[in-house]
Amino acid sequence: MKRVFLIILDSLGIGEAKDAHLYGDEGSNTFKSLNDSGYLQIPNLKKLGIYNIDNKAGYTKEKNPIASFARLEEKSVGKDTILGHWEIAGLISKKKFPVFPNGFPQSLIDEFSKRCNRKVLCNMPYSGTEVILDYGKEHIETGALIVYTSADSVFQIAAHEDIVPIELLYEYCNIARELLKGDLGVGRVIARPFIGNYPNFKRTTNRRDYSLAPTKDTMLDVLVRNNYEVIGIGKIGDIFANRGLTSSYKTKSNLDGINKTIDILNNKEFNGLCFVNLVDFDMLYGHRNDVKGYALALNEFDSKLHEIIDNLLPEDVLIISADHGCDPATSSTDHSRENVPMLIYSKSLKSNINLHSRDTFADISATILDYFSIENTLDGKSFLDKIKI
Repeated sequence: MKRVFLIILDSLGIGEAKDAHLYGDEGSNTFKSLNDSGYLQIPNLKKLGIYNIDNKAGYTKEKNPIASFARLEEKSVGKDTILGHWEIAGLISKKKFPVFPNGFPQSLIDEFSKRCNRKVLCNMPYSGTEVILDYGKEHIETGALIVYTSADSVFQIAAHEDIVPIELLYEYCNIARELLKGDLGVGRVIARPFIGNYPNFKRTTNRRDYSLAPTKDTMLDVLVRNNYEVIGIGKIGDIFANRGLTSSYKTKSNLDGINKTIDILNNKEFNGLCFVNLVDFDMLYGHRNDVKGYALALNEFDSKLHEIIDNLLPEDVLIISADHGCDPATSSTDHSRENVPMLIYSKSLKSNINLHSRDTFADISATILDYFSIENTLDGKSFLDKIKI
């Protein structure tokens, strides 16, 4: 029995990519911002070797890290959650998802409004918390849907749970997903439900993402075809349009996702991959420029990490990485084009091997397929030969 636990710390970039200037992200370094904050306490990630990854920040390195480590560069065009995860899973995207800095075409909004039989408010790029503050009262009074976007390729629909029941909001998202194709094919349609009374609105955990389906096979498809299990935790099902999964578990928070992972680790025998996304880093802290909150959330993950490390079976493999950056210390509230960390640990693999800088996230999927002795027909190159005992 071989099990791989792949955990994505959503948005934990480790420094600007070579092409960060093309995205307006020069100087972004999510991890350095957290480390410099004075709030970061991550002894388990340090023990794995996160401070040993090639960098220019001058961190104090762990003497004998128990994992091997690398800095991964993104080859896909963009800095979106979906593109990052698809590349991790062996699919490099050479075309950027469309963005709508001036809002969506009126013809699209009119058709969406007609199909939902509701008017539409906003239709502009907006902060998720500010948009419900500015439009929430009118939404409650009229029943009109709050539609907004961001610098990312997203079509977001906000609605009060008392005005638009959750399942109906999800239906509206499906309508939007059906309309948003071709040149309008945004990466994600996102349900953004909220509760409360004006001005004290609060977004709920009933968010749901509706992604484009991957444009070709990913590691998930390949594993399932070869009779391996693929378990998704958190947003993984949403990100891959529920393709290539044998089971999927929604989560309400990072801690919920971590606990579900530990439960599967300790109680489920399976051959295959457990693919985990912990989104709070990005959603609750990176996008809100909350350095302290981000650092404390990473501390929380680290405090549970020893339970994962200590309970891994001899053939189990743990990989920790990220999908992009979202530096909370910059003026921007959007994702940042950054390199990401990669830590790989197993009792059956070498420790303290510096794999240096690798030119695509897809090397993760190539290595996982190699570990399961499956020929890699996807993007990326395996580094398994460098860490085999």
